Amino acid sequence: GMGNMFDGCSGLTTLDLRSFNTENVRVMKDMFGFCESLTSLDLSGFNTSNVIDMLAMFGGCKSLKSIDLSSFNTSNVKDLVGMFAGCESLESLDLSGFNTSNMTSMRLMFQDCKSLQSLDLIHFNTTRVKDMQEMFMGCNHLGSIYVGKGWNTDSVTNSTNMFMDCTSLVGEQG
Repeated sequence: GMGNMFDGCSGLTTLDLRSFNTENVRVMKDMFGFCESLTSLDLSGFNTSNVIDMLAMFGGCKSLKSIDLSSFNTSNVKDLVGMFAGCESLESLDLSGFNTSNMTSMRLMFQDCKSLQSLDLIHFNTTRVKDMQEMFMGCNHLGSIYVGKGWNTDSVTNSTNMFMDCTSLVGEQG
């Protein structure tokens, strides 16, 4: 696996991974965990079709302003726990390519993403998700979360503090 591959890369500001071959990687847990100085990341060449685990992949990347994950293939991913937790400078996030139909946990996924003002989860299918605990906790500038018809919380058994400290969240938008 590539767990903790760049873990502790606290001095790094940019990382060009365009030529990176990730075709056979199954676990990307903590891959960029605590890359505290990283401001940008080009993941357009990333092949994630075999990845099953993205736990805390960008956890603690507190300087990252935007991540374009539109090319990510997440059809086999089950675990997104804390994927963007602590990304407090994150202003934009493209998750339009995310296939979430096999995901069972989104716990802490966006925790403390304090700079996000809106989140487009329109393509999210949450039919199998059981755990949404603290998913948006601490997102105090998040004004709107856009969801589509795939947003289904019937399987969710734990949603404790899901929106805790989401003081800017306004109404429901379909």
